[in-house]
Amino acid sequence: MGWLFLKVLLAGVSFSGVLYPLVDFCINGKTRGQKPNFVIILADDMGWGDLGANWAETKDTANLDKMASEGMRFVDFHAAASTCSPSRASLLTGRLGLRNGVTHNFAVTSVGGLPLNETTLAEVLQQAGYVTGMIGKWHLGHHGSYHPSFRGFDYYFGIPYSHDMGCTDTPGYNHPPCPACPQGDGPSSNLQRDCYTDVALPLYENLNIVEQPVNLSSLAQKYAEKATQFIQQTSTSGRPFLLYVALAHMHVPLPVTQLPAAPRGRRLYGAGLREMDGLVGQIKDKVDHTAKDNTFLWFTGDNGPWAQKCELAGSVGAFTGVWQTRRGGSPAKQTTWEGGHRVPALAYWPGRVPVNVTSTALLSVLDIFPTVVALAQASLPQGRHFDGVDISEVLFGRSQPGHRVLFHPNSGAAGESGALQTVRLERYKAFYVTGGARACDGSIGPELQHKFPLIFNLEDDIAEAVPLERGGAEYQAVLPKVRKVLADVLQDIANDNISSADYTQDPSVTPCCNPYQIACRCQAP
Repeated sequence: MGWLFLKVLLAGVSFSGVLYPLVDFCINGKTRGQKPNFVIILADDMGWGDLGANWAETKDTANLDKMASEGMRFVDFHAAASTCSPSRASLLTGRLGLRNGVTHNFAVTSVGGLPLNETTLAEVLQQAGYVTGMIGKWHLGHHGSYHPSFRGFDYYFGIPYSHDMGCTDTPGYNHPPCPACPQGDGPSSNLQRDCYTDVALPLYENLNIVEQPVNLSSLAQKYAEKATQFIQQTSTSGRPFLLYVALAHMHVPLPVTQLPAAPRGRRLYGAGLREMDGLVGQIKDKVDHTAKDNTFLWFTGDNGPWAQKCELAGSVGAFTGVWQTRRGGSPAKQTTWEGGHRVPALAYWPGRVPVNVTSTALLSVLDIFPTVVALAQASLPQGRHFDGVDISEVLFGRSQPGHRVLFHPNSGAAGESGALQTVRLERYKAFYVTGGARACDGSIGPELQHKFPLIFNLEDDIAEAVPLERGGAEYQAVLPKVRKVLADVLQDIANDNISSADYTQDPSVTPCCNPYQIACRCQAP
């Protein structure tokens, strides 16, 4: 094998005045095969049943449906957790929360974030010569070195946490409704316990707050503009890129800019879906016009719908968690029922990913990290274990099985946060703890511990309605296998290099562009 020469060109690509050199990899004087670009789009609180390509009753996702017809859809694809921060931490590390330390959400006043000794996907690709950009919701720490600008991203534009974690002058649609930011000098009164009324929502570009409060009604278009600019500039430069777009949709508040004729119920949510779909369509169009043959586009979600938001929440489709709903509470976001973590997922790469294929492989958001690293010809970080696997063979139509086992961590509805008490083993799913998140009617399902786990056969019972009979032959055959794989992963984690997140809070770290103004107000320059 020839010598590897690294040639740094004088030309570069610039974001906000920072010049990043172009890198050309040569072997014996010949340019090596061009590394692929990656665009990862993550929806927020989108239900499996919201995607038209997943046979949704309403067809509000024309661009995503087209992407599915031109690529591969995954129907047994799972978030790594069913709430925001842990799911995102696992996407960027390929590791479950018990390993990377992120087991529940970070707050507006959080001092810490994703532990600094964890290596992000952006850091790995940055070292491999990629330009890295992130647009949208971070939610893995905003103070000091936890900011995305210090976690491997050359460029960042977005909101440091969920867009309901601060007041705005354009509150959008929420349940219950939230007031606008306070304008006067009088004391603010928080009448809605689910709303943040004192500090305005900040919008960052790199390390600078460029707008506070952010205008939610124009946020989707700003994200589309920044994403397409990034793709255009990096494509022109010739340097490979990673773009991670973490959308605000379909999390509440829904800042629908084109209201339906009767903005009530599912029509309003459908309008939000169409707005999100249009944003994704703009990004895909830019990829198609600039770097179609060498860009892998991955679309998925962070967790299932937030059911307590009633008509403003998405659809779980057929994954209704009947066993739980009969006992109260929601089987969606924050739970380990299928509706909480089974998410839409599409892969698009013309010429590489087969066209119009439906994959039934058991896969996870955890797989994005090792797969992208492998395709980028980079190396996994040393000294740690990973829960995701390289699924390139599935993506390229050469293999189908995917995982044999997945573990679904507790995410707020029941049990200790991050603990692995739900096990997916092939077509079976075992629960050692059950509980329902807050439902639209306000009910919360009781937490129940199961010494002998509830085991469902998802192949026959996707609604998780009737567990296997404990004394039956099928149950008795599956139980020892479940116990073994769970014991094995817990032992593996005990022997791993694990991290611990700092969840302490301090009001002084709240993002604020102007502490002398009510709600921290400033105008974009």
